Amino acid sequence: EKPLIERLSFSVRAGQKAAIVGPTGAGKTTIVNLLMRFYDPKSGRIEIDGRNIGEINRENVREQFSMVLQDTWLFEGTVYENIAYGKEGVTKEEVEAACRAAYCDRFIRLLPKGYETVITDSTSLSGGQKQLLTIARAFLSDKPLLILDEATSNVDTRTEILIQKAMDKLMKGKTCFVIAHRLSTIVNADMIIAVDNGRIVDIGTHRQLLEEDGFYAKLYNSQYALQKETN
Repeated sequence: EKPLIERLSFSVRAGQKAAIVGPTGAGKTTIVNLLMRFYDPKSGRIEIDGRNIGEINRENVREQFSMVLQDTWLFEGTVYENIAYGKEGVTKEEVEAACRAAYCDRFIRLLPKGYETVITDSTSLSGGQKQLLTIARAFLSDKPLLILDEATSNVDTRTEILIQKAMDKLMKGKTCFVIAHRLSTIVNADMIIAVDNGRIVDIGTHRQLLEEDGFYAKLYNSQYALQKETN
């Protein structure tokens, strides 16, 4: 009954990296769900290349996006099948190239059956390794639009560095929407969209928003101070 998002309007150019930031419950995930047409807005419109996505088949809309989410999704099947799932008619060489790009080829080859190892609940893959597999899947699918939930919680430092490097490579040449948790990772975004209670409260680059000393600046400075205390 209560609107989740109101009076929200922004435009992202092809090839730009747009970061969506804000506290829990602010509407970040809802924006992503709207882009993918998991929901349709009750009013207003979302356009891709000037076309209202509400007039396009849902499957066709989603085919334009790759996603790497905080909660990794892998099914019971081989490592190869889980990655090849991202693209029809894929070759072994393409799968292995995607895994090298995502820094997971090495640990895959150390598994009992390499790429033919079956992923089950008992397969000993860390959270970070699972994340790298989903990044490899996104490399393989090579869609023009990319949604990233860039959280790397519960990941060791070395794997976190690999995930960040893989994501940086993955984003090149794509229009990216990044749900940002750790604000230090999105300071170079072309556009930062700060949302709170379903509304945009700040929009601009990291430098612009720090100079304006508004909602985003307070969010960033409080997180930076917390990191200093933790260290």
